[in-house]
Amino acid sequence: MKRTALAALLVISALGAMACGSNATSPAAGTASLAATQSAAVSISTTATATPSEAATASPAPTPTAKPTPDAGGGTFVLTGSMAQARGGHTATLLKNGRVLITGGSDGSTVFASAELYDPTSGKFSSAGSMAQARSGHAAALLTDGRVLITGGYDDAGDTLASAEIYDPGSGKFSSAGSMKSPRNGHTATVLEDGRVLVAGGSSGSANLASAEVFDPATGKFTAVGSMKEARLYHSATLLENGQVLIAGSFDGSTPLASAELFDPKTSSFTATGSMATARGAHSATVLPDGSVLVAGGGYEGMSALASAEIYDPNTGKFSKTAPMTTARRFQTATLLPDGQIFVAGGYNGPAGVATAELYDPTSGKFKTIGSMKSAMGGQTATLLTNGRVLIAGGLDGSSYLASAELYQP
Repeated sequence: MKRTALAALLVISALGAMACGSNATSPAAGTASLAATQSAAVSISTTATATPSEAATASPAPTPTAKPTPDAGGGTFVLTGSMAQARGGHTATLLKNGRVLITGGSDGSTVFASAELYDPTSGKFSSAGSMAQARSGHAAALLTDGRVLITGGYDDAGDTLASAEIYDPGSGKFSSAGSMKSPRNGHTATVLEDGRVLVAGGSSGSANLASAEVFDPATGKFTAVGSMKEARLYHSATLLENGQVLIAGSFDGSTPLASAELFDPKTSSFTATGSMATARGAHSATVLPDGSVLVAGGGYEGMSALASAEIYDPNTGKFSKTAPMTTARRFQTATLLPDGQIFVAGGYNGPAGVATAELYDPTSGKFKTIGSMKSAMGGQTATLLTNGRVLIAGGLDGSSYLASAELYQP
């Protein structure tokens, strides 16, 4: 059975046996944020090849407990209800009703079409039906009307998908949204200020992509826009306060990129901006309260995880170094909290998942360790809830996929 680069990212221990792919998402991550994304051993293949990742097993969910674990910064980690299915390579989207939509993903042997909803009030997951297409390594974006656009990914045969669909919270159903101009997985999907969605980069299954397209909810169609300066996979795409999108880095297990570029929705074109100090992909990129962007961690040639971090200033178009994280990690999550700090959790440092979490304080420009999650993991999702807590769900601990979920209370 064929497997794409994104499938490979989910089991780090399998990556060393894979051939390096061509040079080319964020998580966010997601792509989205994984041992791929927002990573893992010596190489990630962009070709469709069978990998030992299918040997990874679904881990039974820990028994939820109400007993919180205090962290070093005064917050707590506590288990919440578990998903019905252990999964990685899934997406998690906060809906306007406060619930979280989980879609697709894989347990290493099967790619899922199933979806679940997390209810913060009950602390439980429930079925949200199924997508028309089983997919993993896809992207999800919350549209301004409250619906969720789901694009691309790869199916159970390992084929990369061009299809898209939309989830409507009102009806609780999925419907077709046509197809992208190019099949892709490990790409980014960024909602623009005008409500359209920029879909950029990723892998076709045989090569990394420089192409980009825009989805217009008003017409329900995808339109090709200018290509990026570089083909990119496991890059980040961050909406800036000026309406442009900062696209940075790339990583395919062979050649990382330090370059960055800007997408201007007004001209539908890409232009180069300053480069990062360190080439990286599978990193996190988060807008700070002052409008600058914190880029942290990720991986580079040889699959080593990075602890370094830097700040992009949209006013100057340049990156500058900031203090490093306390733990090197790739495919971690990074979430802006209501108090302006960035909550960084999990990821990979070597073949195993990381349990530790840390906070970045924009005022001091430093990270501090705040304790550990209940499970070590990478490739998980982290979603800021309306109550200020962060829902951490699924992922891979290095050998087993997780159904468990936990909450971080700042």
